[in-house]
Amino acid sequence: MAAQEMQGQQSIHPRDWSWPFWPAVPLYPYGRRRTLRTEVVKDTVWTFDQLQGILYVVVPIRMSVVKLEAGGLLVYAPIAPTRECIRLVQELVDQHGDIKYIILPTVSGIEHKVFVGPFARRFPNAQVFVAPNQWSFPLNLPLSWLGLPYRRTHLLPDDSNQTPFASEFDYAILGPIELGPGRFEEVAFFHKRSRTLLVTDSVLSVPEEPPAIVQLDPYPLLFHAKDNAFDIVEDNRANRRKGWQRISLFAFYFQPSALNVVKMGQSIRDALLAQDRSRKAYFGWFPFKWKDGWKRSFDALRGGGRLFVAPILQTLILNRAPKETLDWADQVASWNFQRIIPCHFDSPIEVNPDQFRQAFSFLKKETSVGEGLTGSGTHPLPEEDFELLRELDEKLNRFRITPPPQEKV
Repeated sequence: MAAQEMQGQQSIHPRDWSWPFWPAVPLYPYGRRRTLRTEVVKDTVWTFDQLQGILYVVVPIRMSVVKLEAGGLLVYAPIAPTRECIRLVQELVDQHGDIKYIILPTVSGIEHKVFVGPFARRFPNAQVFVAPNQWSFPLNLPLSWLGLPYRRTHLLPDDSNQTPFASEFDYAILGPIELGPGRFEEVAFFHKRSRTLLVTDSVLSVPEEPPAIVQLDPYPLLFHAKDNAFDIVEDNRANRRKGWQRISLFAFYFQPSALNVVKMGQSIRDALLAQDRSRKAYFGWFPFKWKDGWKRSFDALRGGGRLFVAPILQTLILNRAPKETLDWADQVASWNFQRIIPCHFDSPIEVNPDQFRQAFSFLKKETSVGEGLTGSGTHPLPEEDFELLRELDEKLNRFRITPPPQEKV
């Protein structure tokens, strides 16, 4: 069982949570980031959670730290190295040895890339390994120009046996999948001794209750628990859960079918009459109205805690390379893991390789997008919730911004 460690709540000064470089990627909570550490496998695997979001649609962003059998630590997908975060890492360093390796497992997730350079500078003896085929927009800049240390940054080779940590880790590279203006790539790491799979964005699971890191400041949860601009929501478990479940629908679909967006003129008039018109409440602006069926959409998305691929990856990215993705999923599923730690939403997820492979069955001809996500394919995601993503996909194809989807395998 994972053990939640509450050291992240013992900071005695807000400067311990300060992240002054937040303008580089201006996501909530901006310059004030809390950190929670969780022991997943005793004395072997830990996760470090922070928070990120837009318009109070907040989700965890996660770093994993693994103890090496030869001594020292490996870090997968660094987060913001605040004083609090570094103190919690340093406690592990004091017990288990220096950080030897820092892994950037993606080429497209700027919310992960932006922290690698600052984190690596806090541990100057660590070697940095990054997913190959890195890119930046609008100019494709050298890695050193993006803040990664020049003399100790290396590309992950295609063959994991060629790395200094090969005896303890296997990894598999998905991509690059060309997307026109950019590309997608992810590296899944398998820690053999603890039978733990580390992934970035490829698969995840949604908890019914809001994660601990989200509950440290419940305001975003209560904001999205409102039914209209006039509501004053009591802080209780039910409303926190309600807010989290609506946040999850926002995060995955952008505009799920159970959501109506209030027209701008009406939302401004409502804001003028709202009880809470503080800056924190966006001056009373709340342009959302949820239909009665929103809970059914969330239950379909969660699917009892199943492992699945995010709708945006299904409709806009992985369907551009179905064979390559399924081959990668088969390679990952050949490892004997018993848990997965993604960089977002729930963690750890106790699953087996067959459940991992099944999550990608939407790329097969006998299933459609949204199906095959529970292991049996009997509980597909609602087609109507994909409407906005499909419209976006159609426009990207029409204007030839991205390549069209490929035929299923």
